[in-house]
Amino acid sequence: MEILIFKTNVTSKRKVSKVRALLTSVAAIKQWNFDLEDCDKVLRIEANGLNTGYVESLLNTAGFHCQEMDY
Repeated sequence: MEILIFKTNVTSKRKVSKVRALLTSVAAIKQWNFDLEDCDKVLRIEANGLNTGYVESLLNTAGFHCQEMDY
């Protein structure tokens, strides 16, 4: 299991709802959450064998900014 961390522009619960369908459709993702209080609107994903580029592309295609963060 690995933890992936992304900086996003998902700023509200309403926007999280739009992303929910995308993230729950990916079988490799076991859990995910947004920290809307953080200045980077952090998305944390627990997954097995998930490519970070895929997550970035998935959210970018849906109209959101998503960029992997170093930690």
